[in-house]
Amino acid sequence: MHFKMIIVFVEDSKTDAVMDAARNAGATGATVINNARGEGLKVSKTFFGLSLETQRDVILFLVEEHLSRRILEEINLAGEFDVEPGTGIAFQIDVEDAVGIVHQAEKISTELEDLL
Repeated sequence: MHFKMIIVFVEDSKTDAVMDAARNAGATGATVINNARGEGLKVSKTFFGLSLETQRDVILFLVEEHLSRRILEEINLAGEFDVEPGTGIAFQIDVEDAVGIVHQAEKISTELEDLL
């Protein structure tokens, strides 16, 4: 079984929507890292040295490669990344190897067999 890691940088107000969309598309779990900070094309505004940016989260999904594109597209829709600048980004990278995923692999195998 081959995996992809989907990495998502999203406004914290959209984290739950993104996670729900990914789960509905086949993701079996995620790791959320709170309090991330990012900067896009425009430099962030400050008020007396305090940042006016919204809080960001980083979400990591380890998903089976055949499901990864569909999950990525659903994340994009839920996060509205292509609708408004600065809402977030998501991308996927290849995973060479992984351990500790026996239970997820069993569930994914069953779902993939049903699809085929």
